[in-house]
Amino acid sequence: MAPKRAATPSGTDTPVPVSAMPARGRVYSGGYVQSITVVPATEPPRFTAMVEDPGAAYRDPLSRKPVARVRLVWVGQRRVPGVEAGTRLAFEGMVSTVDSYPTIYNPRYEIIGRPEDES
Repeated sequence: MAPKRAATPSGTDTPVPVSAMPARGRVYSGGYVQSITVVPATEPPRFTAMVEDPGAAYRDPLSRKPVARVRLVWVGQRRVPGVEAGTRLAFEGMVSTVDSYPTIYNPRYEIIGRPEDES
């Protein structure tokens, strides 16, 4: 039996799309890791992942429409096992706007695997 997760602020376990994320507050969402940033060894440890909506992986590459993104930052980590470009994540945490991006520091996360029949 899977552990019971706390309900989102709206009272449901339905993930909030990245494009509909509030400016502040606790959120439960998910998406694909678009890019990661690893800081140099001379800086304090920090691992950053930019996450897009799940539908963003299938968008038209010629589209000029901006893509909603959220920044996930793990402070004190040089890397987070399993989190790399293309990985699908579900995550939860307190969101705030930093440098015009919604940002979640030290989020709870879960790596979502593909079904075996997909390649």
